[in-house]
Amino acid sequence: MLGDRWALLILRSALYGVRRFDDFRAELQCPRTVLSGRLKRLEAEGILAKVAYREPGKRARHEYVLTDQGAALQTALVALNQWGDEWRAEPGAPPPLTFTDSATRQRVRVAFVDDSGAEIPAGRLRPRLRSA
Repeated sequence: MLGDRWALLILRSALYGVRRFDDFRAELQCPRTVLSGRLKRLEAEGILAKVAYREPGKRARHEYVLTDQGAALQTALVALNQWGDEWRAEPGAPPPLTFTDSATRQRVRVAFVDDSGAEIPAGRLRPRLRSA
């Protein structure tokens, strides 16, 4: 499901704060039927939840909010963004988007960290199968 281009773009937009159908459509330029189908699928998968809202004087409508499962994908999407900045950007060009700590405004990046909090270089990462 996450391999679908539109689903990934919708998820990225949701992580950046987009919640309403018309806002997703405007940002992504996605065909209405495609967007509707992908939102339904992301909801069925438990990644987005449809929540009712009502603006004063208007009828009730729905917006899409990330579930805990959906919000947990932020790490993977930020890692993909940072990979693109390093390997696909114009040489010497600053990244178009950076991530910062909201309290300190220090730049942050995705990294491998062990249980003690020490950063581990990717070359030292080893998969380990659980014993039966």
